[in-house]
Amino acid sequence: MKVSVQAVAVWGKKAPSHSITAIMITDDQQTIVTGSQEGQICLWDLSSELKISSKEILFGHTASVTCLAKARE
Repeated sequence: MKVSVQAVAVWGKKAPSHSITAIMITDDQQTIVTGSQEGQICLWDLSSELKISSKEILFGHTASVTCLAKARE
């Protein structure tokens, strides 16, 4: 089975100043989560037209975020 995946940029006309080191999409495919080299976790809204807008940014990690995982219910 061949699966086609469309590439998506997670910023607008200008790239972010932080370095994305991990990326994950939620099961409902409405939120993208990115981790950065600077220790930030960013949440992005993803519309059905594949338009991305920033939602939240979480600070507090003292090291790079190199892996993201979904929690089990």
